Amino acid sequence: MAGRRSLGRRFGWLWGAYAVSTAGTWLAFDAFALIAVLALHAGPAQVALLAAAGPAVGAVVSVPLGPWVEVRRKRPVMIATDLVRCVVLLSVPVAFALGRLSFGQLLLVSVAVAAADITFSAAAGAFLKDLVPSPDLLVANGRFEATNWTASMVGPPLGGAAIGLFGPVTSVVANAVSYLLSAFGIGAIGGGESPPPPPLSAEARPRAGDLLDGWRYILADPGLRPLFFHTVLFNALVMAASPPLLVLMVDHLDFAPWQYALAFAVPCTGGLLGSRLAPRLVARFGRHQVLRTAGVLRAGWSLGLAFVGPGAAGLALVMVVEFGLITCCAVFNPVFATYRLERTPAGRVTRTLSAWSATGKATLAAVTALWGLLAGLTGPRTAIALAGALLLTTPFLLPRRDLTPDIGPEPTRLPLKADGG
Repeated sequence: MAGRRSLGRRFGWLWGAYAVSTAGTWLAFDAFALIAVLALHAGPAQVALLAAAGPAVGAVVSVPLGPWVEVRRKRPVMIATDLVRCVVLLSVPVAFALGRLSFGQLLLVSVAVAAADITFSAAAGAFLKDLVPSPDLLVANGRFEATNWTASMVGPPLGGAAIGLFGPVTSVVANAVSYLLSAFGIGAIGGGESPPPPPLSAEARPRAGDLLDGWRYILADPGLRPLFFHTVLFNALVMAASPPLLVLMVDHLDFAPWQYALAFAVPCTGGLLGSRLAPRLVARFGRHQVLRTAGVLRAGWSLGLAFVGPGAAGLALVMVVEFGLITCCAVFNPVFATYRLERTPAGRVTRTLSAWSATGKATLAAVTALWGLLAGLTGPRTAIALAGALLLTTPFLLPRRDLTPDIGPEPTRLPLKADGG
């Protein structure tokens, strides 16, 4: 079966590096917010600022890095960004141990990690496109998707338990170590890498105009443009409803924190199901049909969260809604990621993914802040309902026609070392 096909030793190292860093990220889920509250006695406004400003400023910082990374080999960039994230994260427990930790440091570290996240993901996408033959990209992206949902199911409860037992910076240390292990894993991949494309400009450093090249390509492409607006809006609206839902469940409906965590951990099994189904559904129905159907279905679940009530019935409703949402997203995401890579020429992958990620993070930060204000004015249930209603409009942004990627011939691959795949 396609989902079980070996993609070789080199992909195995890349997948292992992704798995360990993803596990560390989910172990440290909301760690900075918890540190701000428990160690620095921050208020709600500071916690909201930390959640929104770090990713937003990190997205801006990452913009000039896209063209710079595009013209360099991707594996050294991936290793460097892993090491940067390890070092800046370790500065938090060091400052905490010395009694010098401040809110400003948490904010700066959040910005640095967000910028490194975007840069790493863009470089990794280009590297994956070079490493894995096009027919195997969907299988590879499906494995990444399954890994992410597994980590999201297990990581936050374990991270919360570790914080309770060993202190607020414990999960940050684990996350830093995970990036160090990821750097070692990427270094162990070995083999060749296709030469990077030449700079768009004659100079070694990119021009100011090159910084917008990723957005220019996305907006000019009839296949990527609708997916760009669809995914950015969908992800922002889904995540913006999360803080009001937390307030509704924990504060208004008196769910215990462990019940709230359970309500989102158990449905992550849908991520494993959806990521395994994606290649089979594409083989049977075709990519365009699966992309559109999953994109439509995933938009209809979140509105149900506005009707959550107290007790076991309310908890069951959240689990059912989240299971449906996550399953549909886990089908959609690897198909979408594969389509985006196939439609983007090799010489533009890093800039395109950087522009996409930067826009997504900035939009998410802005919409989350706006929904926080809305929930304060109208109540969390109204804010959740409005986000769910707006999500129903996102399928109209999906591509209506099947646009087969037409990006010209792929560059010649360098011979790679035998990997037993």
